[in-house]
Amino acid sequence: MNKPNDIAGSPLLRYSSLTSPLSAGKKRGPSSVYKVVRTARLYEQIVQQIEDSILQGSLKAGDQLPAERELAQKFGVSRTAVREAVKALREKGLVEAYSGRGTFVTDGTSQAIKQSLEMMVKIGQPEGSVHLAEVRAILEPEIAALAAVRCEEQHIVSMAEAVAVMDQAKRDPDAYIEADLDFHLALAEAASNPLILSLLDSIVGLLREQRLRIFNVEGGPERGQYHHKRILEAVRDHDPEKAKASMRAHLKQIREDSQAATSSPDVAGLNL
Repeated sequence: MNKPNDIAGSPLLRYSSLTSPLSAGKKRGPSSVYKVVRTARLYEQIVQQIEDSILQGSLKAGDQLPAERELAQKFGVSRTAVREAVKALREKGLVEAYSGRGTFVTDGTSQAIKQSLEMMVKIGQPEGSVHLAEVRAILEPEIAALAAVRCEEQHIVSMAEAVAVMDQAKRDPDAYIEADLDFHLALAEAASNPLILSLLDSIVGLLREQRLRIFNVEGGPERGQYHHKRILEAVRDHDPEKAKASMRAHLKQIREDSQAATSSPDVAGLNL
């Protein structure tokens, strides 16, 4: 039986220092970021090691974790164990995973904000829903305008990929909704302000159930796609005013579809 790789090595400060696999049994420094785990509940030990690295400052907010396959190799475990560990870290608010872009260390504030907002909306219904809609109306058009000015090619590619997924998923609510959230998060990333990204991440997380209701409103996905494509076009053209207007129109469409969902006994949901 082969012995798992010994992954002891120099302290990790950035993802770039983890891009080369370490040789089996080879130690490269007096301290170690990761140690091979060998006992039951492997994912908990992985979580503990990564959490310790964050607390000690070896991993910092914004650092990208290695890919799932590479982490499995470094820890000497299965990819399933790594996947469970990343899920646990996300629940703790220590990392955030973005489709097609990877898993990144957070500062923990996004999860705290998200939990606070969820509680406020649940306790304050229906007023909480109205307040959240107002926040989106204030925040997201300006995000779109900033994105149009500051976006880089990678952001446009991410948004275009999300739109393509939604085009193919008009009969698949889960895939459509996740791509929808990815689109708005990519837009927030393009604004190049980490506070904006954290705030929007907290808000859109509240909308998953509501988006499911809209998905079931006749024509809802098609109307959403019309506006997504107009927003993408404005950002690609670096036209902040057009991006702002397109986002406002999209939010108006969401409100109208939400009202239709609320009035329908088959798709009753949140009025956001």
